[in-house]
Amino acid sequence: MNSLNSILIEGNLVKDPTLRATPKGTPVCTFSVASNRFMKQDTGFEKEVSFFDIETWARLAENCGSLGKKGRGVRVVGRLKQDRWTDGEGKTKSHVKIVAEHVEFKPEFKRDDGEDRSSNAAAEALEAEPVF
Repeated sequence: MNSLNSILIEGNLVKDPTLRATPKGTPVCTFSVASNRFMKQDTGFEKEVSFFDIETWARLAENCGSLGKKGRGVRVVGRLKQDRWTDGEGKTKSHVKIVAEHVEFKPEFKRDDGEDRSSNAAAEALEAEPVF
């Protein structure tokens, strides 16, 4: 039986997503999300920003690569994955990332400078294809 491993993150893309393919041709898209948290401190609020690396695969990766733009709001539902390796000096290293199963991009609107950033009026919701 699998242990529970589920995460939901909302935030904004730190930069444009990177779309690449594995040697077998499977699309992989990676991007980072900045998520803000505000805490009351004395007479004001303090802002805490956390950054999360996201990985998507196959059709979801292609869609994220074409719809994602720096600064765009996003909601990601997925699971945590830890990669571990040994570096050239023999030290064990690790990196935790989110493997997305569902991605929603918030709608884009015109900015104050008049540039139209709308891809459509509604948010796009994208799902990973089931793996059996």
